Amino acid sequence: MAAARRMVVVGGDAAGMSAASQARRLRSPDELEIVAFERGDFTSYSACGIPYWVGGSVNARDDLVARTPEKHRERGIDLRMRTEVTQIDVDGSRVRTRDLTEDGGGEEWTGFDELVVATGAKPLRPPLPGIDAPGVHAVQTLEDGQALLDALGGVEDSRKESRQAVVVGAGYIGVEMAESLTVRGYEVTVLDQAEQPMTTLDPDMGALVHDAMCGMGMEVVTGAAVTAVETDGHGRARAVTAGGTSYPADVVVLGLGVAPETSLAREAGLPVGGSGGLLTDLAMRVRGHENIWAGGDCVEVLDLVSGLTRHVALGTHANKHGQVIGANIGGGYATFPGVVGTAVSKVCDLEIARTGLLEAQAREVGLQFVTVTADSTGRAGYLPGAETMRVKMLAERGTGRLLGTQIVGRTGAGKRVDIAAVALTTGLTVEQMIYLDLGYAPPFSPVWDPVLVAARKAAAAVQEERRR
Repeated sequence: MAAARRMVVVGGDAAGMSAASQARRLRSPDELEIVAFERGDFTSYSACGIPYWVGGSVNARDDLVARTPEKHRERGIDLRMRTEVTQIDVDGSRVRTRDLTEDGGGEEWTGFDELVVATGAKPLRPPLPGIDAPGVHAVQTLEDGQALLDALGGVEDSRKESRQAVVVGAGYIGVEMAESLTVRGYEVTVLDQAEQPMTTLDPDMGALVHDAMCGMGMEVVTGAAVTAVETDGHGRARAVTAGGTSYPADVVVLGLGVAPETSLAREAGLPVGGSGGLLTDLAMRVRGHENIWAGGDCVEVLDLVSGLTRHVALGTHANKHGQVIGANIGGGYATFPGVVGTAVSKVCDLEIARTGLLEAQAREVGLQFVTVTADSTGRAGYLPGAETMRVKMLAERGTGRLLGTQIVGRTGAGKRVDIAAVALTTGLTVEQMIYLDLGYAPPFSPVWDPVLVAARKAAAAVQEERRR
């Protein structure tokens, strides 16, 4: 009997363990040995759920864990925790690892027939004075979330009359953490250097988020570039300086986004793109390497609207990448076609969603377009609780092809973006969208769904441009 091939996985979260699990479904241990290395204490968990754990909506850390190391091992995967991969030797088809446990056994080499790089992303932490001081928290892993909760407990135990938190950055992580801290009773200041919060929206839509956050009691300071974290006599963070103003803080949370964690891959000479993510083909195979694969937050993916590659850090994509990789290593066939850039979030009761291109992104790739905004309600206006949402839509001038949609509103607003995501994926025009057969009943939608109201308005704008 031929010796089993060996699949080595670097990273034990969504992409890596999805790849391992899928490959194991297709190949027995006699055919395929699977060894996975994870430098942390947890596997297969929801990083997206950490703000809700911090805010108290999720009761316990373990609720965020989809599959424990023990469960993976029961499925025939040799999962080695607290083990860091320190080097990838491409020519020698091996990886060097270091045991991080207290009684660790040093470093060793492990050979591979197939290598999966699933090293994820790292929080952005600019090189500013005091940025690494105790009391400054990035929130990327369960360990990060636990450290923040421990710190918040310490602040609460001090029985201060007021508790102040500063969140640096107003992207998805920033606004979600601002909500969590507000729920916990903190006076929250959000600092962002952009014109409006949520730069994943156009500024006019971000302004709606700004107004709503202020209405929830948060102080939102835009156009404010942070220059330093001030520390006290014990070296602990006590304030954040931005625009010449000092904002007091018992705790500082960084929400500046993430970058692909590709330092290992770069050192090994693997190809990376403009945003620093690994470049793969549609099968998630690293370009130029037959037996090296990559997926999750460490890769760049094809944007189906712009035609360019981009870095999109989302657990949904990471799991799909893993499924594709595992299928291909396991002897099947699968591809990952690309993304349209769909994302949804919330801050308190305000729902925020986008898909496709923003105005600046459309201009950057040379597209000509029309934009419209439409206000509508999420249910029939005559029913109690009918609240207004705003839908912004971009359509290509001439063809009418949908290019992007943004939605800001309350109950029922966020997931409506999925209508536009499907339209973008299938290449629908705004004229075609008007006649989509969407579900209707007064508690769920007006006769004309808010997305279709925007599509009608966009179609009219496209037709007007054609007549000129």
